[in-house]
Amino acid sequence: MTAIRALLLCLCLCLGLPAGGQPFLRLRPSPSDNLPVKDIVEHPDPEYDPKEQDLDERTLRKKLGSHFDPGFMAVAVPGPANASGAAAAAGRGRAALPAELRRLELGPPRGPRLRLGKKARRKVLQWLWAHTHCPVLYAWKDLGVRFWPRYIKEGNCLAEKSCSLPEGMFCKPVKSVTKTFLRWHCQGWSSQKYCTWIPVQYPLISECKCSC
Repeated sequence: MTAIRALLLCLCLCLGLPAGGQPFLRLRPSPSDNLPVKDIVEHPDPEYDPKEQDLDERTLRKKLGSHFDPGFMAVAVPGPANASGAAAAAGRGRAALPAELRRLELGPPRGPRLRLGKKARRKVLQWLWAHTHCPVLYAWKDLGVRFWPRYIKEGNCLAEKSCSLPEGMFCKPVKSVTKTFLRWHCQGWSSQKYCTWIPVQYPLISECKCSC
């Protein structure tokens, strides 16, 4: 009987199905166009929350091991992670110009090359970069008490306005990375309920690009 239960639990974890009283969402790396991850709908019953003795930081750090990444996760409420969308847009022109843009020949496709002084050319390229660059904008997100660490630095693409000339294209996710967190998972019912921390992967946007 124990072997059958273990087999069923393994199957549920692989398929992301409920394995008992708590609806369980297993976070898998998703295609980049499905990011960022949507907010998770948790069971509202606090009975499924970890207790104080389950939140010992030393024990949980040891369990998470080398997967703990202080650049993208925090145990306590962190400070601001990034500039606002407007501030980021304003600073795009000050970012370092990529090599392909520095090599760009200005002028019509079939016409003569546009001759500009060094300073004027740089200003034109900076203007182009400011309107087409797609940075990843980071903000801290509270995953709730059933994740450890409970705070994740999540990336988004700036999509408030078009990133192309003429307009029509927008910044979209093109690459993602995964970070491993601990997820508090309960199976069974009432007095038969068993809860523990299990590792899950959380996908994050790592690169945005101007595209259709």
